[in-house]
Amino acid sequence: MLWIKSLHIVFVVSWFAGLFYLPRILVNLAQIPQPTPPESRAEQARLLLMAQKLYRFSHVLAVPAVLFGLALWLHYGIGRGPGNGWLHAKLLVVFLTIGYHLACGSLLRKFVAGRNVRSHVWLRWFNEVPVILLLAAVVLVVVKPF
Repeated sequence: MLWIKSLHIVFVVSWFAGLFYLPRILVNLAQIPQPTPPESRAEQARLLLMAQKLYRFSHVLAVPAVLFGLALWLHYGIGRGPGNGWLHAKLLVVFLTIGYHLACGSLLRKFVAGRNVRSHVWLRWFNEVPVILLLAAVVLVVVKPF
């Protein structure tokens, strides 16, 4: 079980690294004036390529993070029984994190298509969401407040 826990933690941390950095790339993209001036086209193309690769790689990290978490819950029984309301709250945080991940993909697709309508300020606030999600997950797992 400790191997599964260790792998779960490593993949969650790696997945969140992508969730921390991808919106930051989107902030940089949103700061490029539209229509894109010729001197900024190479920068825009480079940032879009970086964002696309990071988003795909984050998918690769999210899948084992979720699967190892499911293994801990279903196979090893972590969080079962009375007094384990923390796990239900953590599962909500997991679903919100998956939703955030998918929202990042939606925003990225809009940038690729040239249809972004979000300001860099909005994206800066959006960039703070994974910090709150990670904090909630860690507190729920470590403190087990309910």
